[in-house]
Amino acid sequence: MKSFVACPGRRAFLIALGCATALGSSRLLADATARVGDPAPAFRVSDADGRTRELSQFAGKVMVLEWTSPSCPFARAQYESGVMQQLQRMATGQGMVWLTVLSAHPSRRDYLPPAKAAVFHRARGGASTALLLDSDGAMGRAYGARVTPHVFIIAADGRLAYAGGAGDKATMNPQEVRASRSYIRAALEDLAAGRKVSTPSSRPFGCAIAYAG
Repeated sequence: MKSFVACPGRRAFLIALGCATALGSSRLLADATARVGDPAPAFRVSDADGRTRELSQFAGKVMVLEWTSPSCPFARAQYESGVMQQLQRMATGQGMVWLTVLSAHPSRRDYLPPAKAAVFHRARGGASTALLLDSDGAMGRAYGARVTPHVFIIAADGRLAYAGGAGDKATMNPQEVRASRSYIRAALEDLAAGRKVSTPSSRPFGCAIAYAG
């Protein structure tokens, strides 16, 4: 599966946020190893509460990995709309695992230390299983996460079932988020019903993840 970034408009503040096509560096593309249908890459990352989270501890469960950012207006719109929290509650209520991931390096302005990251996520109503702090970027690079939001869904058999954007509208408008088709919801409903995911990949959109370098 190839990943693409939708970057609407040419406004300066989007460029400053690292939106778009500038993300397609050869290094990141080379690191993008996760492919739909393949086993999900293993990870071992601390969460905002200091607990170690790793892929193996969630074996046999459907998992959602959601890359986010405290500054990206695309990610913010997902939460201001209430859609992301609703999906998190739906998934965890069905026994699924939802891991929200911050991959900003400590040298970048988007980085939040554990205590501040926890406060940030609570303040916006985050209802995920855990907030992971992938500060060295190893997890993000293993999955090929490029932007926020970027979503990966792992089926109960441990294989990647979906990779791409949160929905079908590349928007910073919460109302448009609510009106969009959620690829996350569709994929989770397919998996819950034992069906093959009808849309296994889509174009991720948003702001470039603040990896080191």
